[in-house]
Amino acid sequence: AERQQALLNALMRDPAVASVGSAVGAGGGNTTVNDGRVYIALKPKNQRGSMNDVLERLRTNLAKIQGITLYMQAAQDITIGGRVSKTMYQYTLNDADPGELNHWAGLFLDKIKAIPGITDVATDQLNAGPLLDITIKREVASSYGILPYTIDNTLDDAFGQRIVSTMYTTLNQYHVVMEVDPKFQYSPEAINGIYVKSSSGQQVPLSTLVDTVVKVAPLVVNHQGQFPSVTISFNLLPGTAIGQATSAIQKIEKDLGKPLSLQTSFQGNAQAFGQSLSSTPILIAAALFVIYIILGVLYESLIHPITIISTLPSAGLGALLLLMAVHYDLSVIAIVGIILLIGIVKKNGIMLVDFAQHVEHEQGLTAEESIYRACIMRFRPILMTTMAALLGGVPMMLGSGVGSEIRQPLGYAIVGGLALSQVLTLYTTPVVYIYLDRLQTWLFGEKKQAASGDVVQAPAE
Repeated sequence: AERQQALLNALMRDPAVASVGSAVGAGGGNTTVNDGRVYIALKPKNQRGSMNDVLERLRTNLAKIQGITLYMQAAQDITIGGRVSKTMYQYTLNDADPGELNHWAGLFLDKIKAIPGITDVATDQLNAGPLLDITIKREVASSYGILPYTIDNTLDDAFGQRIVSTMYTTLNQYHVVMEVDPKFQYSPEAINGIYVKSSSGQQVPLSTLVDTVVKVAPLVVNHQGQFPSVTISFNLLPGTAIGQATSAIQKIEKDLGKPLSLQTSFQGNAQAFGQSLSSTPILIAAALFVIYIILGVLYESLIHPITIISTLPSAGLGALLLLMAVHYDLSVIAIVGIILLIGIVKKNGIMLVDFAQHVEHEQGLTAEESIYRACIMRFRPILMTTMAALLGGVPMMLGSGVGSEIRQPLGYAIVGGLALSQVLTLYTTPVVYIYLDRLQTWLFGEKKQAASGDVVQAPAE
């Protein structure tokens, strides 16, 4: 409690901190009495710096306090995973053999601490608790006529907090707990002050009846899937992506050559990130396949839907380039922005191909002439729709209010993708259209020109 109060005093001296609260002991996410929790409320954003700056300053100041360590993480509106840890990202090891688990957990902990960009590495492995191992000297106890059961009961009475009676009142009941004075409970020398009555009535010191050895033992053993587990948690320094951290940890797995009995997995936010990345390619492929089918039915062609889909890579490239320029990670929110670009950017190709197909069949123009006219006639509609969507993303990109950190990657992805695709579409789409039109002619023969009396529908605006 004294060390925690020193932390609270140091926190309140920081200009960005509005108030703090704390709790000490087991409960509320703490598993042992030597743990505590601190809740820090910051001042409004216009009165302090960014969250990363505040955390970095607090880490530097609090590291000067001896005997206690504070692990900090920003509060999240949405928390993924039910496991409580000291820092944001979690990596769990579990093994049926506790000894093997303890050995490898220490190796992984040291390696993860050495990874650049990872900070505040902590573990829930608490295996350095003091343990007094007591062995009864049966021959000595027998010579005094003392049974092992009597010694066991004596120790239970002294240290086991045995309930010997219950007092009942009108409204409440009170347990009577027998134990030695608490000031004698914190040292192995307490055994010297305890006596056991022999069969002859002699008071025999307990220390003559037992051998004692001080050892270390775990304060708590965590489990996952019915097996003992150790969770290593960590935070990331500014500019470090979670993808870089997970890749570095997976490389450590391979380099250490862990046994097959030791299972490892990411938990919480790190696990959600890995799952989202693994499903994203499937999601994008499914979206492109559906787009191809719909456009193929619309144009009755297997070739020209590819022309429209060819506009999408430039959008993805633009989103990635702008995110890299402003030093943002390819987060889940940024990936959502790239997926949104699929629906927004393909309309440029649709407008060009739809108009080119219309004038090519109605006026009998060549592919080169029709796509050239489409670029000229559809430039203004394409520019208007692109600018409308692009300017809609600017507030998200430049916003600085509460929660802007989660919206900014989405805005940058949309603006960067639309800006680059707008520039490249008018140059790349005609080239792709011409070459794919020649491929279609080579595969399926000469195209049929529209008859002079045919009724031709006007292209979509």
